[in-house]
Amino acid sequence: MGDVKDLSSSEAVAKIKELSQSIKTCMFCTYDKGKMEARPMSSQKVDDDGNIWFLSDKNSCKNKSIHSESSVDLVFAEGTEKFMLLHGEATISSDKEKIRELWNPIAKIWFTEGVDDPAISVIKVSFKDGYYWDTKHGKMVEMAIMAAALVSGTTMDDGIEGMLSK
Repeated sequence: MGDVKDLSSSEAVAKIKELSQSIKTCMFCTYDKGKMEARPMSSQKVDDDGNIWFLSDKNSCKNKSIHSESSVDLVFAEGTEKFMLLHGEATISSDKEKIRELWNPIAKIWFTEGVDDPAISVIKVSFKDGYYWDTKHGKMVEMAIMAAALVSGTTMDDGIEGMLSK
């Protein structure tokens, strides 16, 4: 087992920013009548309070699920090096100023009329708590440690993990 380091407040927000910017795409999980529904989403921003922001279609199943049940889970994973699970509450708005702030050219694939597309909405996920696992020294060192462990028959772990809380 690797090192355990629970993070809270500004340390937790910094780790959320770091991992979400590195991983980019998460599985955005909503709940409908107790059943989890997941789909890939790219986070647009993590603010200084640890809120994760997304652009979404107003008419999507995801938005409909959030209107019924605002509890969501975000699952970020990158190979064997990085993992983060966040539990939170989602809210939806049509705030044009926030849409402009979050807008990027790739979003035009889904919102062909740009920032003024009538279908565009903003989802804010306010994280409550979560869990992360990361490498201490990066992918190359992790691979070398794994190779050494395989050759030597010993367990070596370059990981660091812990709980995330507000």
